[in-house]
Amino acid sequence: MQVGTAGIRLGQLLKLANLVDTGGAAKQVLEAGEVTVNGRTELRRGAQLKPGDVVAVQGHKVRLT
Repeated sequence: MQVGTAGIRLGQLLKLANLVDTGGAAKQVLEAGEVTVNGRTELRRGAQLKPGDVVAVQGHKVRLT
């Protein structure tokens, strides 16, 4: 997924990439520890992502470009 140099926040990415349906669903998967960024569990919805990061949730992966 292309995000540009400014990056994107994790909660926004989860919704835009259709990995979750709502912001509430994003909060739930994050709190459950089901989201990883570059192989590490991420719990913060506001975590800032940048090009090159790989986000995985529920068997789906997205690489930011």
